[in-house]
Formats: sequence, structure tokens, C-alpha cells
Amino acid sequence: MQTVDVLVIGAGPAGTVAASYLKKQGYDVTILEKEKFPRFQIGESLLPCCMEHLTEAGLREAIEPLNFQKKTGAAFMRGEKRCEFFFEDQFTKGWTWTWQVKRADFDSKLAEATREKGVDVNFECEVTAVECGPEKQIVDYKDAEGNAHRIEAKFIIDSSGYGRVLPRLFNLSKASAFTPRGAVFSHLEDKNRSEEASNNIFVHSFDNNKSWIWAIPFSDGSTSVGIVGDREKIEALAENNGEQYKEFIRNFADLNGRFKESDFKFEPRAILGYSIGVTQMSGEGFVLSGNSTEFLDPIFSSGVTFATASGLLSAKMTHKHLQGEAVNWKKDYEEVIQQGINVFRSYVTGWYSGDFQTIVFAKHIDEDIKRQICSVLAGYVWDQSNPFVKKHDTILPTLAKVIKMKEKAEETDLS
Repeated sequence: MQTVDVLVIGAGPAGTVAASYLKKQGYDVTILEKEKFPRFQIGESLLPCCMEHLTEAGLREAIEPLNFQKKTGAAFMRGEKRCEFFFEDQFTKGWTWTWQVKRADFDSKLAEATREKGVDVNFECEVTAVECGPEKQIVDYKDAEGNAHRIEAKFIIDSSGYGRVLPRLFNLSKASAFTPRGAVFSHLEDKNRSEEASNNIFVHSFDNNKSWIWAIPFSDGSTSVGIVGDREKIEALAENNGEQYKEFIRNFADLNGRFKESDFKFEPRAILGYSIGVTQMSGEGFVLSGNSTEFLDPIFSSGVTFATASGLLSAKMTHKHLQGEAVNWKKDYEEVIQQGINVFRSYVTGWYSGDFQTIVFAKHIDEDIKRQICSVLAGYVWDQSNPFVKKHDTILPTLAKVIKMKEKAEETDLS
């Protein structure tokens, strides 16, 4: 039976960041990944904050030669209304750009770089059973040929993403409070891409804030285009190989014919009911990171940033634990990660309620407010000096109410 210091489940961004950091601390680390890489994944628009995590894990340098599309901001649009955020003009001091990536290439390179650091990375290995205890953790898994194996570890980091290995095995999942939604998407050739559309993700709101479209440009001239909406709407758009989705993208007025004649790189795919949480993020002998903890919604592209943030922090806490230090997993890990999740939860709620759009599409938006919101959009959701982080649960609806009252008063004066 193989014995290691740390077993990481999943070779995505959370798992590779965690494994690379722990390897740098001198631990014997093994990754078990269910799928074969490269594999398709959404979550293609990163946030600047995650560049800090990739750098600290020693992985950013491996990504740079791939020449992914540089992302310098985000643009929100609704009809003729438009609001752009540029990361160089934000409240928090931090990274002012990041990448927009094809996840198959991005994740494969992360796994390759992690393996080069000395981590044992194993693909097509499905975890079938886990037994945790105070001193050792026993994991059973099957390889690509169906052969059974057992591995013993001092600690487990579950970064299995949508696979949610330990939440599933230990019955830790809990339902999301959000309305069940889904997404249907594909990659399209983008011959009509404007220069200003090259460095930003474009988000188009429609259907009274209940639905929206993302357009994420890649450096090879293609663009990821997805529609997010209520589950029933997405199911209808995805029927018959996504024919309604294709028709909608080609004719959606706010895209101004950008994809009218575009070829689709693959048949549209759909993900339904993606929002989910957990009852706890850690337990005896294990910790959860990435989408194994909680996934909210793709609207603000927070998925990879939470993956790298939680991967890095879980590794740091694991290091302390294995060094014999007392670790308060609830306070020092779960509450920290939950704080960031709760900030974005407020913004997701504000998006679908319309409060976020009321603020960013206001006739006059205060520049200080815009910079503070920009830092949230850049992923700096742990900066308590930012009022739009510290007061996240009340500031959006309060400000939106004030703006509505002010604009109504102005309309009354004019009439």
C-alpha cells in the first residue's frame, strides 16, 4: 500500500495550487484525478486576485508562455446602457490584469508544472471509498483499467470540483438558496471582434435581469459565448443540439451581429443546477477546497479565484497541522473562505434582483464607488478596508434604493 503525507483529490486549479505549495514545503504529495487531461471545463475568465495565488504556488511562470488572452477589465451591458470596469483603476492595491483561458490548456499546464515539481499526478483514477481518522486516512480508488488500489495519507485535501468526492461520500452537500439556474455555451469563431472587445469579458443582461450572456475572448480568435438563465429556459435553448441557443446568439440585438455568421467550434453544452453548498468544509483528517466547498453562480467569474484561494489556504493550514501546530479549521479556514463566498453571494443576489445594475447603469456613478466595486470584481473580497466588501450584505440594496429615489426626483423636477 502506498503511503504519502498528503493526498489531493482533483488536479484542477485548487488541487494543483495546494499540491505545489505543499511540495515546496517538503511533503510527499500525490494527486488522484478522475478524468484524463486535457479535458473541457468552463470557468474560463479569471480574476486578478488569483494571480497572487498562482505566483505563491510557483505556477504562474509555467502559464505565461501559453500566451493566453490578457484580461484588463469587465464590461456590463443592458440594451444601450454600458458600464466598463478596468482593473488598473481599483480601490485595492493588487494585480491589474489576469488571463482568459481555455481551461483544457490551462488546467493541463498546471498539472504538468505540478508534476515537474515532484508531485505524483495520476489521471483516470476514481476514488471509491475514504476512511478518515486522527492519524491516518485510507483511500480506495480504481485506475483507468479498473484495478483497485489503496493509499494511506496523513491528510486529504479534496479539490475534486464538480465531482465533490468527500461531500458525496460523507453526505456533506446542502442545497443552494438560489433559484435553480443553468448555462448553455459553446466556442465560436469571432471574426467581427472589435479591438475594445479583446481584453474584456462582456456581460449582456436581458429578460428583466433574469438572464444574461457572457462573451469571453480568447487569444486564438475564438470566443466563449454562454447564456445563463432559469433552468427551464436553458433546457429549452439546449434542446435539439442547441438549435435555439445558436439562433439566439446569432440574432441577439445587443451583440450587434457579432456572431451572425460565426461557426461553432463544438455543439452547445449545458450545465444545470450548478449552485450547491456544504454543511462543513473540514473534518477529521480532511479539508475541502475549490468547488468542493461551494459554487454560487458564474456571473462574476469567481470560480477559479475561489479555487486557487482555498487551495492555497488549505495547503497552508495543512502544513501547520502536519507540523503539530494547533489549527482552528473553523476560524482560520472555513470562516475566511466563507467570508469571500458571502461577499460574492451578495453581489450575485444583487445582480438578479437588479440592484447591481441600478448602481452601475446609473446616470452618474461616483468614481470612488466604481473603484471600490471594481476591486470586488477583481476578486479582492477579503479587503475589509473596502466598504463594498465590509458592508457587502447591505450596501448594494441601500445604494440602489438611494439612486432610484434620486433619479425619480430628477424626473419629477424635469416634468
